[in-house]
Amino acid sequence: MRRQHPADYPLLFIILALLGGGLVMVLSASAILAERRYGGSLFFFKRQLLWTAIGLGALWFFGRLNYNRLKEWVWPIFFLTATALVCALLAPAREKVHRWLPLGPFTLQPSEFAKFASILFLSYYLDRKHSKAPSLMRGLLVPAGVVSGLLLLIGLEPDLGTPILIFLVTLALIWIGGGRLRHILGAFACALPLLAYEIIKHPYRLTRLMHYIGMLRGTSEASYQLEQAVLAVGSGGWFGKGIGASQLKLMYLPTPHTDFIFPVVCEELGLLGALVLLGFFAALLVRGMRVAKSAPNLFGSLLAAGITLTICMQAFINACMSIGLLPTKGMPMPFISYGGSSLLFTLAASGVLLNVSRHCSLHDKYLAHGPPSVTKDGPWPGFKTAHRP
Repeated sequence: MRRQHPADYPLLFIILALLGGGLVMVLSASAILAERRYGGSLFFFKRQLLWTAIGLGALWFFGRLNYNRLKEWVWPIFFLTATALVCALLAPAREKVHRWLPLGPFTLQPSEFAKFASILFLSYYLDRKHSKAPSLMRGLLVPAGVVSGLLLLIGLEPDLGTPILIFLVTLALIWIGGGRLRHILGAFACALPLLAYEIIKHPYRLTRLMHYIGMLRGTSEASYQLEQAVLAVGSGGWFGKGIGASQLKLMYLPTPHTDFIFPVVCEELGLLGALVLLGFFAALLVRGMRVAKSAPNLFGSLLAAGITLTICMQAFINACMSIGLLPTKGMPMPFISYGGSSLLFTLAASGVLLNVSRHCSLHDKYLAHGPPSVTKDGPWPGFKTAHRP
């Protein structure tokens, strides 16, 4: 049996630093809204603390469980997630969408767990079918088709941001697993008409897009939410106004503690604080991909890469939307935004990432000195031939 190494303390530090920073920002961004809506400034913070405790338990559990045992849970997790998505569609709508599954005093957002279910399935499938990776049918159409079942259910909620994120990570994992680049580019091109249809189908999406295009051309003003967010970012200056001093959260935006929490960070901590936050996500990206390259098997590499790409890509998309670099779309910032389902998924996935790191046979040497010599047989650039299906 492969010997486990001690915990990856630098990676654990990055995760806990982001988690701690998120708790501080949720408290700051939500206090006034919680006071006005629920009569207590700590309402959202207490709920986030509860989900943090549950999430840390999930992180500890998956950090101790041998990640290879997850192969036994692939199909139960996948079908349980699909069932939860169907139940959410049948549940009463909240704010005209069916994204949440009511569970007593709490609600769960199954689309958050669809991210993990898709990563787990793709890692399992591409590990088993590695020799078939260059095939159009076995290497692209079958895995992408299975994941598309989850994307369809999420799209019916309706939700567009999460399916886009999962789709991009799916293509990345197929490429890492040995898929042909031309197949992946073809799948991306085929998805563009479907994306255009989904935007046109819902007038509010088309309105957001037209506002954004007009803003880029200078022919129209930004939407109210984006305008307030950009003003908050600019008013923070280099060093910010200080924790708790944001004006954006004074009811200028309905939910500054969720999708638009990054502008609050910029306003209170300034440009330097925002760069530090993004630097932590960049460090997580580098560390996670190094773990993926040095994992003892392809299954572990794909798990680590999928988790890392999902968390970091979502963080940078959220930041870009918050400051007008991308059209606005509801997507929380991992670790930082308020939201129990998002936090639970992020911490559980982080536990799997830490577990893969503990099983790296070249853990200490690789993470200290970089990758060893490689050969041309690896399924992605820099991938060591010790990986085996």
